[in-house]
Amino acid sequence: MVVLSNPGIEQLSSLRNCKPTTLFSGIPIIDPSKSDSKHLLVKACEDFGFFKVVNHGIPMESISRLESEALSFFSLPLSEKQKAGPPNPFGYGNKIIGPNGDVGWVEYLLFTINQESISQRFISEDFRSALNDYISGVKKMACEILEMMADGLRIQPRNVFSKLLMDEQSDSVFRLNHYPPCTGPGIHTLNSNNMIGFGEHTDPQIISVLRSNNTSGLQISLGDSKWISVPPDQNSFFINVGDSLQVMTNGRFKSVRHRVLANSMKSRVSMIYFGGPPLREKIAPLAPLMKGEEESLYKEFTWFEYKTSAYNSRLADNRLLLFQKIAAS
Repeated sequence: MVVLSNPGIEQLSSLRNCKPTTLFSGIPIIDPSKSDSKHLLVKACEDFGFFKVVNHGIPMESISRLESEALSFFSLPLSEKQKAGPPNPFGYGNKIIGPNGDVGWVEYLLFTINQESISQRFISEDFRSALNDYISGVKKMACEILEMMADGLRIQPRNVFSKLLMDEQSDSVFRLNHYPPCTGPGIHTLNSNNMIGFGEHTDPQIISVLRSNNTSGLQISLGDSKWISVPPDQNSFFINVGDSLQVMTNGRFKSVRHRVLANSMKSRVSMIYFGGPPLREKIAPLAPLMKGEEESLYKEFTWFEYKTSAYNSRLADNRLLLFQKIAAS
């Protein structure tokens, strides 16, 4: 990942016709306090690979504090922000997404998580404190969601997924994305109205926990090139099924393809916790989920192998294709 030497996103000139897209009202909503939540959760993962969590228990104070620190950082002059980068792989990035030519209307901070803490010294103590407090909360919530999934699938032990995030060697990361208002010439446009903020992709990890400010832009794919726009909700969290979870459920849960459009006159800030397994962890369909003579759709691989392959791919590539078993002719 390389930081561009050109002027920052905030210095680019005006883009015309940035219009919002129609919002979809059918996103599954999961309330962990409800008795039927585990069954609704399984259905959401099968049908969408995506859902919204309400009544999550994470204090709004913790959420607002991190958002404020993030906005303060991204409002700094480009020269100051670049002191936190370039990302190698962690730090500040601007427009360049990965090493393989993907670009977007985005700037970001990427952090490695050492258990439940951020140790990078390129941010202030207050910023680091806000990050650690927030990450502790979303990690706990992610593990609870994963245990609800196991309950809904009727597999034991119920921590079969969550233990991978709780492992001291868990390879989880945290990302802060900032999509400035639609005020400059697009790097890649869908049409005259919408500009790509972050290109279409799936997340390679087990689970992703997303929260953003009250600004639209996130879209998920329903297949057949049909995209739906997710209504923003700054008080709730959105969960993505990742590639690794799709493999562990032998394709029963769907890793959701998603993207972000820079289609608003308002700045968008998103916070994403990517729950990943230890690098040594072997990823394969779980035996209790294999019905009868059902065969595995995927070759067994380690998280390190898959992560390396994903990092060497383009965003829009089908990253699991190389790890699928080819049916005998």
